[in-house]
Amino acid sequence: MAEKLIIFDTTLRDGEQSPGASMTRDEKLRIARQLERLKVDVIEAGFAASSNGDFEAVQAIAHAIKDSTICSLSRANDRDISRAAEALRGANSARIHTFIATSPLHMEKKLRMSPDQVLEQAKQSVRFARNLVGDIEFSPEDGYRSEMDFLCRVLEAVIAEGATTINVPDTVGYAVPELYGEFIRTLRERIPNSDKAIWSVHCHNDLGMAVANSLAGVKIGGARQVECTINGLGERAGNCSLEEIVMAVKTRKDYFNLELGIDTRQILAASRMVSQTTGFVVQPNKAVVGANAFAHASGIHQDGVLKARDTYEIMRAEDVGWTANKIILGKLSGRNAFKQRLQDLGVEMQSEGDINTAFAKFKELADRKSEIFDEDILALVSEDNIHNDKEQFGFVSLSQHSETGERPQASVVFTVDGKEVHGQSDGNGPVDASLKAIESLVKSGAEMVLYSVNAISGSTESQGEVTVRLQNSGRVVNGVGSDPDIVVASAKAYLSALNKLQSTADRVAAQG
Repeated sequence: MAEKLIIFDTTLRDGEQSPGASMTRDEKLRIARQLERLKVDVIEAGFAASSNGDFEAVQAIAHAIKDSTICSLSRANDRDISRAAEALRGANSARIHTFIATSPLHMEKKLRMSPDQVLEQAKQSVRFARNLVGDIEFSPEDGYRSEMDFLCRVLEAVIAEGATTINVPDTVGYAVPELYGEFIRTLRERIPNSDKAIWSVHCHNDLGMAVANSLAGVKIGGARQVECTINGLGERAGNCSLEEIVMAVKTRKDYFNLELGIDTRQILAASRMVSQTTGFVVQPNKAVVGANAFAHASGIHQDGVLKARDTYEIMRAEDVGWTANKIILGKLSGRNAFKQRLQDLGVEMQSEGDINTAFAKFKELADRKSEIFDEDILALVSEDNIHNDKEQFGFVSLSQHSETGERPQASVVFTVDGKEVHGQSDGNGPVDASLKAIESLVKSGAEMVLYSVNAISGSTESQGEVTVRLQNSGRVVNGVGSDPDIVVASAKAYLSALNKLQSTADRVAAQG
């Protein structure tokens, strides 16, 4: 029988380290439920010791998810490990993932520790963690740039202390496939007790080779776990893409000869949910989940596909979720149908009042838009749309005037701590005027580093989804807003970003 390849998803931990991609507890929980439907083997839910918010998110996911192992990252110290174990208490299946840097550069410049000190710290941390949780993963941070002899010493020692998974990260995306695969194989051959642990790969995409490196680690190196994220989300150039790894192994089973537990029909839903939650739009030509992934513009290609799909398609679009329920609801749909569709999409409301609020917004949208898509539903029930009364800033209304040759004017009504205020401004365009009207009262002083517009679905009556990225005092946040009126969507996105600037807790930086 073919061996199984374990899929370890770190969207909620390493993916969240993308500047501006931080998520609330409820957003993380919603994505975790979708990952469970996707049948991901291990969900790295967060870094419990980094903030109270991350602790609560890991704790909530550990209690809610039953079919996947829930993992929390921790540095190699007792405090982090204890915090992770506490957050994971109650999970059906729990894992602590502890790490310490092992490359000469990191040990000298970052840790300011000698190799012997690092070795001892690694052993002690795994020993301590093993007394709290049975499933322990150890990562030597910047493992690929570590010296082979020292890395073998560390990994042999932590396996002896009880580490059940050994993950070898290419933390800075420096590897190339053949060399990385040989690196993993050499470690496994040289370490006497290597057969006592599952070997894992975790590759970053700085040179665009994260997926290729991971697959080489599997095929050449013998790794049987891949760490990856939905849409390849992650800091800098991102992480290894889950959808690309999964479909490569499934499509080329003749080569890899590995089994997967993933329900690939849930891939597209996961991709859309992560994209809309974080505001990181998926590029049209992205493999597997991009809008053009199964589109054929060439006449020769179209003719071939019509005659026999496998002339130009190596995967079926429906196998990754592309044909699932394109048009969902309309203005005649009732509350029960809406509630059922929320459940199908993995959205759990906190109360009946929240469902009623979401349904009212759905009816309002259906009066303005004849066809309601899954993406529209997800945008409607975003955290900011449903709970804006609980945020410091909430959108109320907007009016603007623009004509050729005249400077646009905007007037925005929004709430500050529940009290309505009224801002006015002119600008270079209606969007600029609207955001300046908000800023004239808020005076946040934040710098806008990204403004992007994306159509949620096709046609001119589509909702526009706007992402605004703000930076202030070293903190970077994304705000997402959606509305058929792009100017209104822009104002909502700006207010959403301002709310996150106010609430984002300081986090401890992690690497993987």
